[in-house]
Amino acid sequence: MRLDPAQCSEDDIARMVHAFYGRVRQDERLGPVFDAHIADWSAHLAKMVDFWSSVLLGAGRYSGTPMPAHQALPELEPELFERWLALFQATTQAVCQPAMKARADQLAGRIAQSLWLGWQMANRPQVLAHDLQGAQHAG
Repeated sequence: MRLDPAQCSEDDIARMVHAFYGRVRQDERLGPVFDAHIADWSAHLAKMVDFWSSVLLGAGRYSGTPMPAHQALPELEPELFERWLALFQATTQAVCQPAMKARADQLAGRIAQSLWLGWQMANRPQVLAHDLQGAQHAG
């Protein structure tokens, strides 16, 4: 679902992305992880604006494959993804209109879940298989 430009403009997206990554860089847990892997913040921010413009407005400017880059990161843990998502939601609460916030938060949740699952598949397949097997028996 694309948002109407009256609910979400390119300027709104740029403001959200810059505010969010400002929070990430100041975060005691996430800041060091991101700073260790992003050499050019200007380029990263521009890429993230393109990404969010593409998913929220259908701009089609983003062309990338985020999964391999995230799978290559060293040890990650679910708490980092939860923290990322909490910072994202705090940012959308502060800077987004309600329709934009709702859609961006929904997509961010899916993205966090997908990246965490992809990271586990690449880095901890035995643990993931065990976790999935346990979840099947519990349900």
